[in-house]
Amino acid sequence: MNKHIFVIDDDVEILEVIKILLVEKGYRVTLISETNNIFEAVAKDIPDLILLDIWMSGMDGIEIASTLKSKEQLKGVPIVMISANNEGERLAKEAKVDDFLPKPFDIDDILKIVEKHASSQTPA
Repeated sequence: MNKHIFVIDDDVEILEVIKILLVEKGYRVTLISETNNIFEAVAKDIPDLILLDIWMSGMDGIEIASTLKSKEQLKGVPIVMISANNEGERLAKEAKVDDFLPKPFDIDDILKIVEKHASSQTPA
């Protein structure tokens, strides 16, 4: 079974680039660009990994990560925050997510980080 990755970012172009990269490598990818249905979507189809932008319109990535990690069925799902903000790594550490990837990212870097965290996820 293909590993399932949720990519949450309000930049549709970033979403499409990430999807192309990951689908090409055999991952199943769900894209979310609006914050209003994140929790229902993730709970309905629990992923192996979540890639989450820090700065989003509506609810920010810090708040989203905290809410996701607080849900019993989702607390074991790795979250990797992505951001172009120069404070992104610090914010990701404060949010207690599993990793951080700065934007703009290199194709190899995103593939390595996805492989690292998606493969470490054990089935529920």
